[in-house]
Amino acid sequence: MTLEIISTENLDRIIEMAWEDRTPFEAIKFQFGISEEEVIELMRRNMKPSSFKMWRKRVHGRATKHQKLRTDEVDRFHCSRQRHISNNKISKR
Repeated sequence: MTLEIISTENLDRIIEMAWEDRTPFEAIKFQFGISEEEVIELMRRNMKPSSFKMWRKRVHGRATKHQKLRTDEVDRFHCSRQRHISNNKISKR
C-alpha cells in the first residue's frame, strides 16, 4: 500500500496506532504494509508541525514502539486494558 492511495479509514487507524505507545511499528507494517519511515512521513504530512515534533520526541527510541527493543515478556500489540478493536471499530464488551 503506497501512501498516496491509503483510504481515510486506514489513515485514521494508522495514525491511531502510531500514537499508541504499545503498538510497535512492526504491527503497522504487518497490518498495512508500510514501513516505519513511511509512517513517519504520513504523520508529518497529516499533523500540525508542533504535534508531529511532540510525537517524534515521544516515540524516538521508545522500546515499546520497536519490536527488537521490547522485552520477551511483551507479546501483544496493545495494552491489555484496551478495548478490542475489530474492523477499525471499537466493539462493545
